Amino acid sequence: MRDKAPNEVAFIITIDTEGDDLWSRPREITTRNAKYLPRFQALCTRFKFKPVYLTNYEMAMSDDFVEFGRDVVAHDAGEIGMHLHAWNSPPLEPLTGDDFFHHPYLIEYPESVMRDKISTLTDLLEDRFDRKMLSHRAGRWAFDDRYAALLLEQGYRVDCSVTPGVDWGRNPGHPVGVGGSDYTAFPRRPYFLYPPDRSSGSDKPTNGTLLEVPMTVRASRLYRCAQWVYRVPLLRRFANRAAPGLGWLCPVQPALRAPVQRNLDAMLQVARALRTERATYMEFMLHSSELMPGGSPTFRSDSDIESLYEYLETLFEDLSTWCVGMTLAEFRSRFGQGVKAEAFA
Repeated sequence: MRDKAPNEVAFIITIDTEGDDLWSRPREITTRNAKYLPRFQALCTRFKFKPVYLTNYEMAMSDDFVEFGRDVVAHDAGEIGMHLHAWNSPPLEPLTGDDFFHHPYLIEYPESVMRDKISTLTDLLEDRFDRKMLSHRAGRWAFDDRYAALLLEQGYRVDCSVTPGVDWGRNPGHPVGVGGSDYTAFPRRPYFLYPPDRSSGSDKPTNGTLLEVPMTVRASRLYRCAQWVYRVPLLRRFANRAAPGLGWLCPVQPALRAPVQRNLDAMLQVARALRTERATYMEFMLHSSELMPGGSPTFRSDSDIESLYEYLETLFEDLSTWCVGMTLAEFRSRFGQGVKAEAFA
């Protein structure tokens, strides 16, 4: 990989690699989207970008994906990491009356169950891909200090679960729970986490260090000046049309629910603003199933997928002139020196 020039920003592509159309809450999870990943990998390779395939249980069990993923890492064209959906990742421990419907968060389970699920999936991934797992993203973005400490127990060195400015509290898991994690006040920059050492039962920090690389989520000027506008349902609708409150580096903008063209424009605006602000990195995300027709609510048809690729090519071509592709593990190795260490917020 070429050395990063002063004017280049690290571009990290993260793919939540999971079963087909999990938004529909299927009882039987299929993994046909694995066959659609080589096209995306070829696009990334053409622009010298290196995707991180954050992989959950059903994809780790997919021979098609394992064959593809082993080839990617063998050619140093990307990275395999972990992405854990608690409701179907063994050992299965029922938490609600219907876990496949409610999709409970891992942080809603007892700590012993959390540890077992993390350990089991880590072992499976390392066996299937013959690689040490270093990078991770939590299922449904739910993360806390216990989770961070348990990742360190398994040797993880990078997490990318934090979505700065976003409160997932209105997204339920367990029907009598408190919802997802609240990242409203979390920083946008990378930082090291020193969670309490859960294995010793003390409040002392862990010996290891976990680098948090937050998802790229940028607040618009209107949002920074008048957040209250986005809290009023009627006003929020018009405010998001004028200036999406939080712009993601993601083809499916949560606030917009707009055509792909507008989402492309939003991504380019976010990227160019970060360049002006001299950001050290940008983090893009997509679900593997969004690369397959019918694999998500957004991209239902072949023409939807072709539009997606057309706009991804436009985005990647723009970024390739001033970004350098890195995996999460490479980013930690390159930029970990001197990054501020903090307790988990």
